[in-house]
Amino acid sequence: MIKFAQVADAIAATTKKLEKTKLVADYFRSLSVNEAAIAAVFLSGRPFPMWEETTLQVGGRLLWQLIAELAGRDESALTDAYRKRGDLGSVAEAVLTTNPNREVSVVELEAAFRQIAAARGAAAKATRVRDVLAQATPREAKYIVKIMTGDLRIGLKESLVEEAIGKAYGVTLAELQRANMLLGDLGRTLRLAAEGSLQQAKMRMFHPMGYMLASPTGSAEEGLSYFAEAAVEDKYDGIRAQAHFAGGMVKLFSRTRDEITESFPELEEALAELAGPAILDGEIVAWQYPTDLEKSSEIVDEAASSASGESANEEKAVGLGHARPFSVLQQRLGRKKVSQRLLRQVPVAFLAFDVLYATGQLTIDLPLRERARILDELLAQQRKVVHHGATEVQGKFPSAGAQGKLVFDQDELAATAQIIRAPVFRASSTDQLEALFAAAQARGNEGLMIKDLNSPYSPGKRGKSWLKMKRELATLDVVVTAVEYGHGKRIGVLSDYTFAVWDGDRLVNIGKAYSGLTDVEIAEMTNWFLEHTIEDQGFRRVVESQIVLEVAFNNMMLSERHESGYALRFPRIVRLRPDKAAEDADTLERANEIFASQKPS
Repeated sequence: MIKFAQVADAIAATTKKLEKTKLVADYFRSLSVNEAAIAAVFLSGRPFPMWEETTLQVGGRLLWQLIAELAGRDESALTDAYRKRGDLGSVAEAVLTTNPNREVSVVELEAAFRQIAAARGAAAKATRVRDVLAQATPREAKYIVKIMTGDLRIGLKESLVEEAIGKAYGVTLAELQRANMLLGDLGRTLRLAAEGSLQQAKMRMFHPMGYMLASPTGSAEEGLSYFAEAAVEDKYDGIRAQAHFAGGMVKLFSRTRDEITESFPELEEALAELAGPAILDGEIVAWQYPTDLEKSSEIVDEAASSASGESANEEKAVGLGHARPFSVLQQRLGRKKVSQRLLRQVPVAFLAFDVLYATGQLTIDLPLRERARILDELLAQQRKVVHHGATEVQGKFPSAGAQGKLVFDQDELAATAQIIRAPVFRASSTDQLEALFAAAQARGNEGLMIKDLNSPYSPGKRGKSWLKMKRELATLDVVVTAVEYGHGKRIGVLSDYTFAVWDGDRLVNIGKAYSGLTDVEIAEMTNWFLEHTIEDQGFRRVVESQIVLEVAFNNMMLSERHESGYALRFPRIVRLRPDKAAEDADTLERANEIFASQKPS
């Protein structure tokens, strides 16, 4: 790890992408293929390949305590080092003593990480973490801690590691990116590149692929300025999810690439009945099901066909049922066990709007209009014709009502859910788009998604092929960096949150808010922040940068109070965003755009 640390420091010291790529490529060439494969995963900021479900389960609080213990200092003595350096890895380098006889290799570190992951109980994990830190030099410890916390912060994105692998082993970037996407494993991708065997990479089901992202648009005119004809969908207030299914096995992944299958057991049952293997992109929403399935099923068929040529009527789309507010869905998030009561009270639906893999082939290179046809066919295979011409989206039959119409029973909803083809409309004029936008908001949805019918699916990229159109008070997705104890009835709970946006590879504070969350949410977050405190300042705590909030505000002002250069007027928390990783939060560039768009008062 000495050489790893030296290279990582050099990468952090330059802003030039070509220089970063050269440093990594030269480093890979200096190692054996096995060592380089392990180092590639570490340079992506992870202890294990992306496809693996293995996690260390070691929080910042435990690391803080162990570093203080190994340094022979009181925990409070680490505070000055943290204030100067800003991350726990750099604190470890500053306070741990140098011993030239200590060193740990990348191979030994990988083995140690797997031992830590396998250890059961805090004491057992602490022992193994202490052992590996005690063996490392201070400089190595810096990066061991950074990898453990997922906070490498050396300005090295996974795409640059891919470029470096290509440079080191003489293969094209396109080949590498395709192999890494299929495998979800930079180490395995490097091994294949070194062997000249990238073509052997096969799709590994049940690991999350990157999501295609949308860019914001503020008007219907702009929304249609990038392509002549648009596929238009409602923008639902739920959580983005990938559904992977094959041979009766199902896994759901959030946008943060965490598995969330256990939180939605009824979706697992519904997806298991679909013909796989396949990977769908969609939105999980709390759903108000219609009582007239006969009408609903007709709309499902018509909405499905609209994506491949016909226009569905937005009024009829209501027959599918409708999404409930995100605050309702929040009751289902993060739960490993869902009670029957909650299943009945908060039924959900998976609204599928894209397909990434089907019939044994990746579909992401196909244009959207072709992917839509494949998705329609995949879902249509599972529909069952029942009495009165009704068609059911999911395999379980509902009950017959008094007048012969099919209705949903609430007890049945506890065990079943719909996989719905998200209704798709067409728009080629601003008037059409404005009408669709008004209808979407009337249905209680956030706005519209506007998509180029000729666009491929580009994982992890945000371009102009997908646009999102919302009109509301300005909001930002921000990362909590510090928390404080509240006042009055909130004495004893951490309820005041300081938050930041990204300025390149660093977080810069932009505001502070204390209103918007429920007492239950504040209590749950208090427990989390206490377990993930980096610096205890008494009334205030600096915490791990992992929690994302959506905050609304009236306007933005120039200010020297925060490092971002801005202050938010009347900020309030709209909601927690557990579906987003810290790196998905907004940037200072986005704050600049909001500030520039404000009308003079």
